[in-house]
Amino acid sequence: MAAQRIDPHTLWHPETGGAGRRVAETLRLYGPRTRAELVHLSGLSRPTVSSALADLGGADLVSEQVGAAAKPVGGRPASVVRLTRRAGIAVGVDVGRRHVRVALADLGHAVLTERQSRTDFDIDDRPREALDLGTTLVDAALHGIGATRADVVGVGLGVPAPITRDWRIGSPGMLPGWADVLPADELTARLSLPVRVDNDANLAALGEYVWGAGRGCADLVYVKLATGIGAGIVLDGRLYRGAAGTAGELGHVTLDARGPVCRCGNRGCVELSVGGRALLSHARLSHPDLTDLAGLITLAQAGDPGCRRLLADAGTQLGYALGNLVNLINPQRVLLGDELGAATDILREPLQRGLAETAFTAAAASVEVVQSALSLRAAALGGVALALGVDTVPFAAASPTL
Repeated sequence: MAAQRIDPHTLWHPETGGAGRRVAETLRLYGPRTRAELVHLSGLSRPTVSSALADLGGADLVSEQVGAAAKPVGGRPASVVRLTRRAGIAVGVDVGRRHVRVALADLGHAVLTERQSRTDFDIDDRPREALDLGTTLVDAALHGIGATRADVVGVGLGVPAPITRDWRIGSPGMLPGWADVLPADELTARLSLPVRVDNDANLAALGEYVWGAGRGCADLVYVKLATGIGAGIVLDGRLYRGAAGTAGELGHVTLDARGPVCRCGNRGCVELSVGGRALLSHARLSHPDLTDLAGLITLAQAGDPGCRRLLADAGTQLGYALGNLVNLINPQRVLLGDELGAATDILREPLQRGLAETAFTAAAASVEVVQSALSLRAAALGGVALALGVDTVPFAAASPTL
């Protein structure tokens, strides 16, 4: 039987169906897989998967590498199938308070290029300018690899604020300049592409889960340690967002009910003792020329006693807050990321002491505290994963082959 003709330009249209679409969707969600894994994950029969792969291969939408699997099947090396760049490109955009980052990957989960730009303004007050910059970076990144917007199947956008399930800012008081902005709609209007939006810590957790220190770990917490503090939670292989979509606001867990008032309106929040603003404010009492967290970390790692003490105390307070979370969800791994993630070597021991004081012994003993593998790239790559749809499936359960 002759292979069915598949048009790559209509493969991802909602009305497109059939086994070819189903196999392609499985590869898009789970990345490169053996034929046996495709049968299992797609729910199709082996002959149907083989026929679909023939159709997709005829349109140059998949490639197969013999002997690439980590676990050969039987006595013969298994081959791995992946979507080619012809199948499309996924885009991730990370909007931070002083930066915008962009990452591009093919639908076979191979990262193609990344771009970033520091801003000379605080995006809290100028959201549309930040999204304009994101649009410029996306176009520059596409041009750099010889692609256009027509090659893009989806965009994942991360912003430093809680995002509700209907994609609105979940706490307008924390990001007042964005209160009336619908981030996904705004970026869609600029790019004329489908955009999904989520909190940046959620996306960083997703990025680490797919490409970084969370690979193969079905229960993890990613802690974003920067100007603000946030957490992305993966439970049983799925990104956990909560009923309203705003789960993970670790920075606004109360440590001291009689403490100073936080920007969120509560008192004694974690962010007031662990967040970058607070740490820099204290550090400048003895180092008035200090401009950023990287400088604070450099001083601490060089042995400056005041800066080391600031980070150690922050680690202890973070441990107290995480102890409650560890008791509730019992994660296997806690990843420390973003700017302060670079100080994991200083933070880890006091954090574990704080954990030991607040978490059950078994839960505290079973959790690993590790540094993010993707560092500042995590949220942009998580945006790629969001565009791929990885958040909709229990990714870790499928034992990646590459």
